[in-house]
Amino acid sequence: MKASVCESGQKLEIFIPFLGKCRPPLRRCCQTCTPRSWDGFYHRQLSSLGFRDTIRVTEEDTRYRGWLVRRVCGFLAVWDWKVLADTPGDLLERVCHSQRVQDVAAGRSRGSRGDGASLQQWKEKILKILVEIQAPLSPIMLRLCNWALLKLLNCLFLSVQLHRGQLEMVLRAARMPGVPLVFLSTHKSQLDGLLLSFLLFSQGLGVPRVTVGGRVCSPRLRALLSRLGGIFLPSRMEQMPIDRDEELPGAVLAAYVEEVLRSRQPLLIFLEEPPVAMCLSAAARQWLALVYRAVRDGTVPDILLVPVGIAYDVVPGGSHWEGARGTRPLGLGALLRAACRALRRPLGCARVDFAQPFSLREFVAQNLAGQSSVGKPPEEPLVPTILGMCPSRPDEKAAEVWQPGPATASGWEAEEEMLVTRLGLHCLSDGVACSAVMAVGITSALLLHKHREGVFLSRLMRDFAWLLEETLLHQRDTGFSGQLRHLVQHSLSLLGPRLHLYRLSPIGDVLVVPKASAEALGELGLYSAAILPVFASEAVGACAIRAVLMEMLPFLGAAMGSAGVVLSEDELLHKIQELLRLLPPNLLGLQPCQPLDGWSQDIVDKLLLCGLLEAEEPEGGRWVCDSGPRPLSQGQSWAALDFTDSDSDSNGDSVVPNRCFKLSQPQGSPSFLLFLCRLLSPPLRTLAAAVAFLDRPSWPQPEAAYVEALLQFLAEEKGFEHLDRSLALSSLQTFKEMGVLEAVRSPPGPLLHLAQPFRSSTSRAKLGAFIQQFIQP
Repeated sequence: MKASVCESGQKLEIFIPFLGKCRPPLRRCCQTCTPRSWDGFYHRQLSSLGFRDTIRVTEEDTRYRGWLVRRVCGFLAVWDWKVLADTPGDLLERVCHSQRVQDVAAGRSRGSRGDGASLQQWKEKILKILVEIQAPLSPIMLRLCNWALLKLLNCLFLSVQLHRGQLEMVLRAARMPGVPLVFLSTHKSQLDGLLLSFLLFSQGLGVPRVTVGGRVCSPRLRALLSRLGGIFLPSRMEQMPIDRDEELPGAVLAAYVEEVLRSRQPLLIFLEEPPVAMCLSAAARQWLALVYRAVRDGTVPDILLVPVGIAYDVVPGGSHWEGARGTRPLGLGALLRAACRALRRPLGCARVDFAQPFSLREFVAQNLAGQSSVGKPPEEPLVPTILGMCPSRPDEKAAEVWQPGPATASGWEAEEEMLVTRLGLHCLSDGVACSAVMAVGITSALLLHKHREGVFLSRLMRDFAWLLEETLLHQRDTGFSGQLRHLVQHSLSLLGPRLHLYRLSPIGDVLVVPKASAEALGELGLYSAAILPVFASEAVGACAIRAVLMEMLPFLGAAMGSAGVVLSEDELLHKIQELLRLLPPNLLGLQPCQPLDGWSQDIVDKLLLCGLLEAEEPEGGRWVCDSGPRPLSQGQSWAALDFTDSDSDSNGDSVVPNRCFKLSQPQGSPSFLLFLCRLLSPPLRTLAAAVAFLDRPSWPQPEAAYVEALLQFLAEEKGFEHLDRSLALSSLQTFKEMGVLEAVRSPPGPLLHLAQPFRSSTSRAKLGAFIQQFIQP
């Protein structure tokens, strides 16, 4: 809320639109990768259609009316939902006659008799694999379980919101003849599969086939989920195929996915595997590869991909799935215990968002056409700079496109692997970008990164309104509505077990202090991570500013503050590009289709827009951060400079200087720079700790053992706030892409070797110092 004075002298209060008609626009698809899909299924008026609570079922959702209907309207509504499509009854025959399956069978039957007994044995083997993958849908079980799930969701959440405009956009895509829908979703909790299946079923999109990730399920739970639409990878697909028998499960799975797409059943693929966030899982890569091959081979003319974002006030079972990872198989009893545990704590609200559907065929065509424009891998320019093996010049502006890592295959397989990985990361970025920001996320970010020592409730409310306004200005939607005081009290009540609240009667205020336990800081870090993609560009720019100031610190006078420092654009862009090469773009929620120099320039523009930087014209021919000679005369002004595209070689003496900036404090948020630096400190501190961990293990080391040992090291590290498996995996990805660690395939799994340049303690110290320059204590 802001105050302003009109011309008549009357003081007016301007309220921020928390949730109303003035909303950020719907998430559009990428114009670079899918330009023709930009206008598909979208209309400007869709943004103003409002919301509906999908778990609030009334008699208007049924065909009947009356007092008795109002009591059983949930059961009647679920009984009227339509199962639009199912796998064909002759699925086994279709799979057996698939070209892939027949090719594998022909290779296996070579040298053996092709009598009826061998054919029957081959058919039984295919049937056994199909039973592992799926089961026919059970309409009665579907309706009973969805009715029970409706009751459970009403007990768990205050509401589950869905935007009507987004739903209309997806319904228009579903009416495209002959083109199936594939939903690619973020993954926050183990409830997501049931929640999204319920939501799609209830909104007239049919029963989706939901891919189940790498978590091992008990036979009873697996059978139940299969009857409700769950599909699984065959057990032998988790290992590398080493002989002909191992190729049959892959061929059967590919044929089954083709039949699912051919029958136009919605397919739901989760891109992440909780608790590891912002990281494309191995199972997701396998499912995406199968979908891509269906279009490549002409099984279906095209596929419409719909990125999905899920947001919770409090993630169901968020702090318990980490401890359960890697233990015994998940069973029905464990699910019931998790539901009872979730019922003991209020979870607040949930929100599901759909991004604009786009064509898979168009995405593939655009990315294959741009393969030749790929620049150098990140380790070429960054590692020599870290080790001091080459001069770091900020004027080297090669247009580099970030790559998801070195390929693990050769030829067309490497091209397919790269394309599938790029598709998955792109959809993961879209899903994160369309996810709403919840009230608990804003409050957690303020308590963890701005008011760690405590804050008064009145001040917390002002900062909440400020951060909310900044979020809306970044075109990100919010998943809440109401008055400011009620929103802050709602989030504090949900975070109550992690906070100390002291009522101070003399001043009539409440002191809010986060608990110092690792569990409390870990939960605050989990919810505040949703704010980082919103301010990722500004956070990278803020850390780059800090790195430039750290280099200038020895040359600054004692009386000169940071406000009087002038920053060179070249130096700032150079630091930004170094940080962008250090952190994976998927960790920041950035799209992998844009060049690094475009990102860095966009970050500088956003720093100017948010008020952290101001354009400054130097009074003299030299400014503080640039020690090189400048040929400009002291009296030459910016207006006299030539910004045309004239050939610079024709006049070597006329050099166009780069811009320079002064630090400033945005109005209403004097500590915005510090807040942005601390937003990025968790991944940077994890990287710094991972560098220190390089001295510990003996090399080579299995990759899985390395990750577990690194998490144990982080738990023992003094002053480390909380453990995050996704950040530990992100640091491993960064080290492999930079060339610090080298992965070598072996039968037990990938083996990690410490690269030759970093086997000396001096090189590792330089790497640690390079990372430390960006970290705000």
